[in-house]
Amino acid sequence: MFWASYLLAALAIILAWPAPIALSRAAWPARAPFTAMVLWQSIALAGGLSMIGAMLVWGLEPLGDNLVSASVGFFRILVDEDSAATLGVIHVFAISAATLLFGHLLFTLALTFVRIRRQRRRHRDMLNLLSSPAADQPATLVISHPAPVAYCLPGGARSVTVMSDGLMDLLTRAELDAVLTHENAHLHQRHHLLLWAFAAWRAALPWLPTSRLAQRAVSELIEMLADDEALRHVDEPTLVRAIAIVGSGALPPSRDELDDPLADPLAEPSADHHADRHAVQGRGGTPGAADVTGGTGDAQSTAHRLRRLLTPLPPLSRVQQGLALSTAGMLLVVPPVLLVAPELLG
Repeated sequence: MFWASYLLAALAIILAWPAPIALSRAAWPARAPFTAMVLWQSIALAGGLSMIGAMLVWGLEPLGDNLVSASVGFFRILVDEDSAATLGVIHVFAISAATLLFGHLLFTLALTFVRIRRQRRRHRDMLNLLSSPAADQPATLVISHPAPVAYCLPGGARSVTVMSDGLMDLLTRAELDAVLTHENAHLHQRHHLLLWAFAAWRAALPWLPTSRLAQRAVSELIEMLADDEALRHVDEPTLVRAIAIVGSGALPPSRDELDDPLADPLAEPSADHHADRHAVQGRGGTPGAADVTGGTGDAQSTAHRLRRLLTPLPPLSRVQQGLALSTAGMLLVVPPVLLVAPELLG
């Protein structure tokens, strides 16, 4: 297991630094957001498993040739059947560090879940006071506010889409359908679970570049996936206009102005607009990134979405998608093999 621990450590370093940076800078994820989402998840899972596994395997190395046999030896030490002297202080430290890191990740995941549930409950209570059901849309609530706001609040059978009457005044019927389809896609595709997992990962390891880059990338990818779902029901100009209105808080310029490279229709919304948005979503506690799904988003995210729709790139070929998915699969297979049966890769 000696060399397996070093391979796991090397893989952990790669997945913690160069790999997420390279993927975050790549242009192809916008051409295949689902494939990119799978790759980000595999990087996160494989990176965490490699990080914990490298310390655990190195710590248990004196007790066996693989994790299973070494764990049996470690259990015998715990029940005082064997002496702990066979491990040594350094190996005990490595095992302790792996155990603490694993516990920290699980605790942060659970703590994030509890915090999100509490925020959702408080948010839902405020919506019960400040909103009314939409007349012609099931599971949709309308809040009285001039700022254009749209987001969904997950909750299983109690999931709802929330819109402001200011948004409804700005959008045509087709544009409103595009927004509703977009938000419903977040709910049906369970995007809030992805946001929860990556928010917990960043909270647990805020110093790790992977956690920060992955959370932002996943947030943008789920918006692209929801946009793609909306495009199955409305045409591209309608969706572009709806995104521009929701993102900027005002009527967007014409298509010619959007295509003008000198125009800046995606400038950051005014401070007043940010204040309005905060007032609508923040009463009783502003929802966190993993609390509500969708929403207006920041100016940079809106810009990326609009550019993707206005200047669409060809989708990845089957070979390219197969290569990306194969890489994701390998990332999920190699760490467990190195942990349980390192001789298979020998």
